Amino acid sequence: MKKLSKILWGVVLILVGGIFALNAFGITDITVFFDGWWTLFIIVPCFIGIFSEREKMGNIIGLLIGVFLLLCCQNVLDFDMLWKLAIPAIIVIIGLKLIFTAIFGDKATKMLVESQKNGDNVKSGTATFSGQDLNFDGEVFEGAELNAVFGGVKCDLRHAIIEKDCAVTASAIFGGIDIYVPDNINVKITSNSVFGGVSEKKHQPYIEGAVTLYINATCIFGGVEIK
Repeated sequence: MKKLSKILWGVVLILVGGIFALNAFGITDITVFFDGWWTLFIIVPCFIGIFSEREKMGNIIGLLIGVFLLLCCQNVLDFDMLWKLAIPAIIVIIGLKLIFTAIFGDKATKMLVESQKNGDNVKSGTATFSGQDLNFDGEVFEGAELNAVFGGVKCDLRHAIIEKDCAVTASAIFGGIDIYVPDNINVKITSNSVFGGVSEKKHQPYIEGAVTLYINATCIFGGVEIK
């Protein structure tokens, strides 16, 4: 993802430099500082983020806001219309995201449902305006549901006994969740975020034959960190 981001930014800078060079030689007369040119500082990073970052929702919303602002500066739309449409547009996007997630689901959620049906010991941790520490040292871990609402949850799996593929769902709403994972497993992450995100600080290559921990994170003005 980082490689793709660098490539896209490189293309953008080459195009901008090329325009300045062509203008300098009189070959073209492209006006860079058009009405609303400053909106490109919103549009371009969000556009690149859609292709290069795991978190799509915040970038999509930012891109729409940038395009609306540009159209307002170009007198295609007026600013009153912008404020009238901004909140409904964001609500609709979030709603569509939830619908698609519910229809198509994700592996972590499906695995937890199956684990509960099979009688596995699926743990739960919830922090509302508070904090909670979950430590699984020496325990067999078969899955967990973590929720932080205006609070924080710490889930330590570094010394847990993970014998098979399992899953964790983590929902951070105006809160934060830290998940500490051991070095001898694979981790696969899916996320649904609105003005929040997932940070994976533990980067390691795929381990052949090792069990996999599937994490599905939902962040709304919150964050989940995998450490």
